[in-house]
Amino acid sequence: METIVIQTDIKKAKAIKHFLEAFDVSFSSEASDKSTNSEKSPYNPEFVKKIRERQKSAREGNVVEYTEELRKELFGDKD
Repeated sequence: METIVIQTDIKKAKAIKHFLEAFDVSFSSEASDKSTNSEKSPYNPEFVKKIRERQKSAREGNVVEYTEELRKELFGDKD
């Protein structure tokens, strides 16, 4: 028996699995921690949407500079 490791995106992996099944080749499959955009995200889609909106807003300049005065306003005058 020989072991071959193949690293590819999910669409190609599916095609390779079908090919192996057609030739009656046994195989095991494990997902990598490296996900691509084509793979299903483990995050809630609404959460991802909010983060992307905030990123876009920040790129457009809608930010607040964290200054010593803001820190005092938010957390009091504790040093």
